[in-house]
Amino acid sequence: MNTFSSFKESLNQSTPNKDLSVILKSLWYDGKGDWDAAHAQVDHLSDNNSAWVHAYLHRKEGDMWNADYWYAKAKKNRPSISLDEEWKNLVEHFLKS
Repeated sequence: MNTFSSFKESLNQSTPNKDLSVILKSLWYDGKGDWDAAHAQVDHLSDNNSAWVHAYLHRKEGDMWNADYWYAKAKKNRPSISLDEEWKNLVEHFLKS
């Protein structure tokens, strides 16, 4: 799976592809509407990429203080785009990584 469209199609499955990185699994669960499972994937990690996804998840949750904390850990600024756009950008970024 290396395109956004194939990632999006995989959301029709009941479980994520076993070859996905933990970050993409987090985004997959979020795409399925399971915030708790998405958060559980990255909550215990502290690298910049995990912090970036963690930040997005707290932004989606509406906890801006916590989101800004994680954006800072990721060395990113909170974007002013929609959550859907940010999700897509994150998926595309991590599919390329």
